[in-house]
Amino acid sequence: MSWTPYLVSLAIGIVVGVIYGAVQVRSPAPPIIALLGLLGMLAGEAAVQWLRGHGDVVASAMHLKSFAISRHSAPDPKAPPPSHSDI
Repeated sequence: MSWTPYLVSLAIGIVVGVIYGAVQVRSPAPPIIALLGLLGMLAGEAAVQWLRGHGDVVASAMHLKSFAISRHSAPDPKAPPPSHSDI
């Protein structure tokens, strides 16, 4: 992946921002909170794409989680009761 288009876009945006500031024109850009929402949407979309490509990792994590819950849910009847030093 090349960062060149992103850096060029940022540089042009800064130049346009400076021009808007010099002419004292208000920018038509949305408020920062809207831009953060868009960033969150892109991050969520990227996460779903990553999870689709790594289904084995997700399945393994879910299996380990369910195993940990089921393993600790029922105490072993043959195990001695815990002493105060074990707690």
